[in-house]
Amino acid sequence: MRCLSVFHSAAQALVRHENALAEQSPDQDFERLQLERTLPKDDWIRAVVSGADEHSPRWRHLLVLGGLLLGFGPAEGENLSRSMRSTLESGLVAAANASLEEMSEDDELGQQAVTIVLNHCFPAMSDHERTRLEYDRLLPVLMRSMLHSSEGLRSAYFLGTIDPDVRAVSESLFQWSGQSTSHMRIQDMLSSPLLSSLGPLARLVGHTVEEVSDARLVMAALDDLEGFTRTLHLQWRQTKLSEIDSSEESTYLDAESLNKTTPALWKLLRLTLFALVIVMRSVVGRMLGDGALASDEVAPKLAAQALHTLRYLYFISTRLGAATFSQYTFVYLTAMDVLAAYSPQAEAFLHAIKPAELGRVPLHPLDRCLDLFFLNTAEHFTLVLPSQITEEVLVAAATPYLAAGGNNNLLPIFEAAHSVMLAAFSVPQNADLTTKNLPFYVDALFKVFPSNLSARQFRMAFKTLLRITAPPSALSTSQPMLPAALLDLLHARAAVASTVPLFPQPTSQDPDAPPQSLIELSEQAVLTLTIMDTLAQLSLELLDEWLPITAEMINSIADNGMREHCKEHFWHMLVGGEMDPDRSQLCAAWWSTGGGREMVLFGREDMEEQKFVMSGALPGGSESKL
Repeated sequence: MRCLSVFHSAAQALVRHENALAEQSPDQDFERLQLERTLPKDDWIRAVVSGADEHSPRWRHLLVLGGLLLGFGPAEGENLSRSMRSTLESGLVAAANASLEEMSEDDELGQQAVTIVLNHCFPAMSDHERTRLEYDRLLPVLMRSMLHSSEGLRSAYFLGTIDPDVRAVSESLFQWSGQSTSHMRIQDMLSSPLLSSLGPLARLVGHTVEEVSDARLVMAALDDLEGFTRTLHLQWRQTKLSEIDSSEESTYLDAESLNKTTPALWKLLRLTLFALVIVMRSVVGRMLGDGALASDEVAPKLAAQALHTLRYLYFISTRLGAATFSQYTFVYLTAMDVLAAYSPQAEAFLHAIKPAELGRVPLHPLDRCLDLFFLNTAEHFTLVLPSQITEEVLVAAATPYLAAGGNNNLLPIFEAAHSVMLAAFSVPQNADLTTKNLPFYVDALFKVFPSNLSARQFRMAFKTLLRITAPPSALSTSQPMLPAALLDLLHARAAVASTVPLFPQPTSQDPDAPPQSLIELSEQAVLTLTIMDTLAQLSLELLDEWLPITAEMINSIADNGMREHCKEHFWHMLVGGEMDPDRSQLCAAWWSTGGGREMVLFGREDMEEQKFVMSGALPGGSESKL
């Protein structure tokens, strides 16, 4: 970097010198540099480049050419003539190709130099010169420099040096000192030339993956990524820090560890995650467009490897919320889509990543993290799995989390377990499995809500259950009374439910939409909203029966804000487009001529008036009717 910066600074100095002379106001810094005053710029460049001869390795030539190319600025700056800039770029590419050809695998310094120069100069190069790079030789060099070199990620073994420096200062408090060797090493890595520009380097590696002509190099790159992330995962598990759940760090770590050392570590891990995902995005994209990689023999293997790699990185992505990272989402969903097209391979993959001990909630936070990845991933494969495998693997893995409680920090994994059960129930070939497990699942729903299950998940669960038990599903033929029974359970629970607000709820009908305004809902209100969510799934007979019951439930809500929110949602269900024509016609008749409008809009007022009517008295207006 120092050598590169020397030529970078010299080129910038020459540009400033010429600009000063052109403005007839010589810069005081150059008054003593008479040689540069008389030597033309192009001649000066040729003189410097001529020093890069056969007496030095070609990778050192890159430092000269790269420093000059960067120092004279982008092409838009017009500090160089078009021909001279083309000469510099062409010389840089020729030197890079020659370096890659003559370089040995153990020349770590040379590989790092090639990586550094190309990483900085690649954005400044023209498209024509980029195409002349020998990408097949370049990809292994970039991968080794990024993942395994002493200035890169060091094959993930930097994590193994942390544990000896994490010491117990009391029975329940640990300290990772900022003066420790491992923390200083983390700081050095963050400031190293390669890792400080890890984002651009990952994009360069991704571009190289897309340009290589030998598809086997792409497979080798993915093998390298999987091996690196496996080591990263194993190294993390061996540290004491992995035994502390992220929600409990303030309890078990001292102030220095919380505010100084662990933030630096997670910064490095975050950079690592983003860089690896960028490279994987190019690997998956290449797989989709390359005939050799998209073949039936290769594609499922690559998709499974990509998912294994994401699984090893899951302890980072769950902490940082990588679901909002679009490239992560692309890799994850695309790999699952590809693997789902090959049922035997998908089944083998799920067997490989299933929890080690089915039927129990693991104590180690990292094991629970892996369980969360399994549940979130397995949900997408229920359509291609045999019913027996679904029951023996998926249902068995989800069951211990369904009725678990006592820790609100585990809500994501509780919800993932419920999603797996609903996905399994929704598959047509799993009708027998649904009949067998539905009573237990419904009982678990009522046990965990609202303490260990969000209102959104609870409402979605019952809406799904009504859909799979109502006609024309296969289950509705063998168990025709299930929809009515489920609604009766909700109604009975609402009658005795708490009216105390639970937590803020988004007013948007889309649970994934960002909340615009928040309203606090009680358990009673959520149960009422849940029944409304199911109206579009009911048969006409049940719908006719439950419209007035739902109106009564709305009016029984004492809080004005909650009651108005329920009215708005009820109106949305009636006119929002979720009803088919027959149900819409029935709802319109009930609203207009069946007393629905009066029950919903004025039912609460009637209830208040009836509180003060003497026992046995006739309601107001009854004389005219008599």
